[in-house]
Amino acid sequence: MATETSGAKVIDGKLLAEDVVAAVKAATSDLLNTTGTKPGIAVVIVGEDPASQVYVASKGRKARECGFHSVQHTLTEDTSEADLLDLIDSLNNDPAIHGILVQLPLPKHIDEGRVIQTIVPDKDVDGFHYINVGKLGTGAVDSAFVPCTPAGSMIMIERQLGRDLSGLTAVVIGRSNIVGKPMANLLLAANATVTVAHSRTKDLPALARTADILVAAVGRPQMVKGDWIKPGATVIDVGINRIDAPEKGEGKTRLVGDVDYAEAAKVAGAITPVPGGVGPMTIAMLMANTLVAACRAAGVQIPKF
Repeated sequence: MATETSGAKVIDGKLLAEDVVAAVKAATSDLLNTTGTKPGIAVVIVGEDPASQVYVASKGRKARECGFHSVQHTLTEDTSEADLLDLIDSLNNDPAIHGILVQLPLPKHIDEGRVIQTIVPDKDVDGFHYINVGKLGTGAVDSAFVPCTPAGSMIMIERQLGRDLSGLTAVVIGRSNIVGKPMANLLLAANATVTVAHSRTKDLPALARTADILVAAVGRPQMVKGDWIKPGATVIDVGINRIDAPEKGEGKTRLVGDVDYAEAAKVAGAITPVPGGVGPMTIAMLMANTLVAACRAAGVQIPKF
């Protein structure tokens, strides 16, 4: 799913996400018809954070579009950790729920790590439980739940370069548990030669220029410049940053990635835009993970995406 520009192919995340969601819908229908199982997802949100409200609403809409049983639990900001853990325990034991997602960040008085590790690994569709992290880290990718953003990024890379990345060099800029580390493990599992770079890396531009595959996931607007890109490289920009846009009028803003898109697109072979790149794939992969959880629960073959 890519379109040509004067330089790089633009990897269209919206089109690719629609492709994944269409496959999820078809497999959901088959699962319901053959086993009577309807994939169920429960999203838990604590507090009134506006960005979280938007994310949760979009996840609920997409789940209903896919034909899922979708439940949202909205808890007040002052909900105790014990009450949240009790809710997760009830969802762990609810056979109609196959995926549990707790929207982060949580209020300061709640231990996020404890909450995430309370979700049973088989329903951890965010891929944050240590069991799933460990499976991915040891190469057991097919039995792990992979965090949705790197999972979606990996599909974008595969559509450009194939599933076997033997002989290709990948550089991941960013070492977060949610994107950087799982991204590196996915690339390793696909036989790429992988380097993880970060804020302490010496001569980062020179290292980036060695990459056939460059993944930027640092959260710094337009940090990766055009002269950091190896000619013909595939560039995956995970960053979503809001910056001032005075050209649009006073007080206006716009979204940019971690890559200076205008510069990089002249050099790269393929590149994801922001917005419209990795973002749509993240929600699509959440739907895919929930379907996989339901298929495993029903004992049927797991679809490939």
